[in-house]
Amino acid sequence: MSDDILMRLSDIIKARKSSSSESSYTKSLLERGPEFISKKIGEEATEVVIALCSQNDEAVKREVADLLYHLLVGLEYRNLKLSEIYRELEGRIGRSGHEEKASRPKETARRTEND
Repeated sequence: MSDDILMRLSDIIKARKSSSSESSYTKSLLERGPEFISKKIGEEATEVVIALCSQNDEAVKREVADLLYHLLVGLEYRNLKLSEIYRELEGRIGRSGHEEKASRPKETARRTEND
């Protein structure tokens, strides 16, 4: 795709901040705050897991699209730009996951015995 759909969607979500919550689901999410947005992200992530394990490809696509949308709403709530996430991902290209995790500051690296 020549036009970045995630950037377009991010711009739409930003514009919906000035809508009313009666007319915009996005605005209603933003008004409910980070705990509610986080809950929605968790629900959508669970639905992606279920779809990946036991549903068809169309269901997986729908659930991943829902998850991406809610993640973008969360970023907008925090006033984080999608370009910042792209830069973070770009900085990880060419590095192993183990290497990237080891480079994180101790307070942000969440390690378990199984990592």
